[in-house]
Amino acid sequence: MHVHADRGSLAVGRADHVTYHAAPHGAVSWPHQVGVIPRRASAFQDRASAWQLRDASADAATAARILDGMGGVGKTQLAADHARHAWENGEVDLLIWVTAASRQAVIEAYAQAAADILHPDPAYPERAAAAFLAWLEPKPAPQPVRWLIVLDDVADPGDLRGLWPPAHSLGRTLITTRRRDATLTAHGRRVPVGLFTPAESLTYLQQALTVYGRSDNVADLAALTEALGHLPLALSQAAAYLADTHLDATHYRVRLADRARQLADLLPESEALPDDQPTTVAAAWSLSLERADQLRPAGLARPMLQLSAMLDANGVPLQVLIGEPVLTHLTAQRSDGAGQTLPAVSEEEAAGALRALHRLSLIDHTPDEPHQAVRAHQLIQRAIRDSLIPEDRDHVARTAADALIAAWPEVERDTDLARALRANATALLARAEDALYQPDAHGLLHRLGQSLGEAGQSSAAIKHFQHLTDTITHRLGREDHPHALAARGNLAHWRGEAGDSAGASAASAALLEDCLRLLGADHPETLGTRINLAACRGQAGDPDGAAAAFGALLEDLLRVLGPDHPHTLAARGNLAHWRGEAGDPAGAAQLTAALLEDRLRLLGADHPETLGTRINLAAWRGEAGDPDGAAAANAALLEDLLRVLGPDHPRTLATRGNLAHWRGEAGDLVGAAQLTAALLEDRLRLLGPHHLETLITRMNLVSWRGKAGDLAGADTAFAALLQPGDAASRGEGAVPGQGLTNGEGG
Repeated sequence: MHVHADRGSLAVGRADHVTYHAAPHGAVSWPHQVGVIPRRASAFQDRASAWQLRDASADAATAARILDGMGGVGKTQLAADHARHAWENGEVDLLIWVTAASRQAVIEAYAQAAADILHPDPAYPERAAAAFLAWLEPKPAPQPVRWLIVLDDVADPGDLRGLWPPAHSLGRTLITTRRRDATLTAHGRRVPVGLFTPAESLTYLQQALTVYGRSDNVADLAALTEALGHLPLALSQAAAYLADTHLDATHYRVRLADRARQLADLLPESEALPDDQPTTVAAAWSLSLERADQLRPAGLARPMLQLSAMLDANGVPLQVLIGEPVLTHLTAQRSDGAGQTLPAVSEEEAAGALRALHRLSLIDHTPDEPHQAVRAHQLIQRAIRDSLIPEDRDHVARTAADALIAAWPEVERDTDLARALRANATALLARAEDALYQPDAHGLLHRLGQSLGEAGQSSAAIKHFQHLTDTITHRLGREDHPHALAARGNLAHWRGEAGDSAGASAASAALLEDCLRLLGADHPETLGTRINLAACRGQAGDPDGAAAAFGALLEDLLRVLGPDHPHTLAARGNLAHWRGEAGDPAGAAQLTAALLEDRLRLLGADHPETLGTRINLAAWRGEAGDPDGAAAANAALLEDLLRVLGPDHPRTLATRGNLAHWRGEAGDLVGAAQLTAALLEDRLRLLGPHHLETLITRMNLVSWRGKAGDLAGADTAFAALLQPGDAASRGEGAVPGQGLTNGEGG
């Protein structure tokens, strides 16, 4: 059967039991459109995704193009632009726009197209839709129809079962969806739609505000686009909010940063949304989350996203979200509706919840990047946190803290993992710090500070422990609470490590008085404070006094804690160190060698404390007159450090510096300069040009190049050292020479 229209004879496939009639000549005017294309946004950006879509559509190798991405990135606007471009340029004869939120909506749109072209029985829309799909099938025709079907906002891939338009050399299908299911990509080619670039964000916001007669400071607008995460929907609604409230970008950004404010209160009311938008940013993902929560394993997507919303938007390590604290939390959250707890959630199910969220574009789950396996947009996180009542938000925050602690290794061999854990702990503190002081200071607060210090960030560790001390004291009203004492001890320790020996000594002395009064002389906290105080004496320039203090302290540690306690071992390392500093390097080497035997017995060869003791032993042997032996020991040690701790660990870098030092002392001046130059590159990459360790390495490079006779190279290195902005040129004091690395915390 044929249907005659003014474009000629069109072949139509027959569906079973479908009744339709040929349209009279001229009943359908070509080109023909079914459905309404959404109007163009007032500040539409013709961005790279639009060109990528046009390029993809020019290739007819696959049937459909699938625009996928999180809600609010502008998929519908890109699809509308594509459809409008094809229509206005005469590229299609039939254009069908379907708001495909449900299967019924797709059927009704197809039935409408069939009614316009084929005149089927209107009482049977499913049959009409089938007839229309059959009509689309490729077949010989004098003047075939070029068509484009847009299925916008497909919510469930299952809704399209049996409703996919056929592959056709003259037909194109374009789908927009938040879904990333494999069944979708089996039907076509993905065209992922992401956020605006910073430049696109700024241009968009400027143009959107121009519509309202606004012209704001460019730098302020750029900062605001960053705060909004370059999300097109958020930028559009923020522009409308700024216009309605007559607020400037800077003050709006301050309101956004205020955790006491709800995101919904910082957006236009639903009736004042721009560009016919159906929902606010705050509610844009609610339906997606409902659908994700229905996917297997049912009921776990929502609590998993709530946990993710407390952590770093730039990446959460996988082990954090599949660890025991999270599994326990998910088990408690999952019930059968009758108050009975279902079987315990497994790691496999927790990973399944992450995949469900990924399928709905609520997170990006990339298991191949284990340290940053889960990423979520900052505004999705904000909307999810806002949806929690205070009691639930605090509980989720403490669970996230438990999960971080459980994933945090006692020994930070993997520097990338440690960096990611610190970033997540910092994000959690920024979002829910109050919850981590209920009922007491959570262990994560102390672990974060220790990790900062161990990573070589002494200043950051000091700042952290000062804040922790002040907060605990303020909340509990006393400076002698056990958690406050621990924080004060860490604060004193890292002040000493940073070179503030006087401040560390005064803080340790005050802390010792409180420990003696509250805990007694033999309490581990008291003994640990005595260790710090003794070390401060040496750091203040009294190595003999420090050695004597550690000698006396060691007797008490052996009596109270025994020979194998970490405090006892640390005191032995400090005793060796200060004996060497007091002028007895041979004695220091003997004490360190004996300590190494016990470290090997108790901790094994690859434990960082064992490796730290080897660092010190090599150094003291060099100081005792054996630079060749020290160089050989450092070379062997470096191989183990690279294997165990990795190339970027502070101890690995320190050992490279020591190796260069002893090679030079053994007479290989050129080799020392070369090793130091290579080390400087990594110091600059990891720490920046103004870090103390970078400056030390620069000074050593000047020294070794000069000693090797490379006066021009020494001049160049010295000029770089005195570049404006360096600590030396700012008059912050002399930079000490690079000597041995004390791995014992003394």
